[in-house]
Amino acid sequence: MRTSIDKPYLISRMKDVAYFVLPDTTCTICNITMVNGYGVRGESACVDPRNFDAAVGREIAYENAFQKLWELEGYLLAERVSNHKVFQD
Repeated sequence: MRTSIDKPYLISRMKDVAYFVLPDTTCTICNITMVNGYGVRGESACVDPRNFDAAVGREIAYENAFQKLWELEGYLLAERVSNHKVFQD
């Protein structure tokens, strides 16, 4: 039974990554779809449109979404470990 989470594991749980830039803004949204179909979103934006760089926006939005995965997958792992202990007792 898995007892820890690492970056390769999180990546293995990802099914798809999509990016959207909201029209007429500097706001980039990253949607990571997990293998179970659940979507996790992150975002980025810059104040001055002259500073907008789509590649940087995607990178920041991705990292924002990816950071959320640690918490979600950590909760799932804690639930699995807890259930495993209950069934062993």
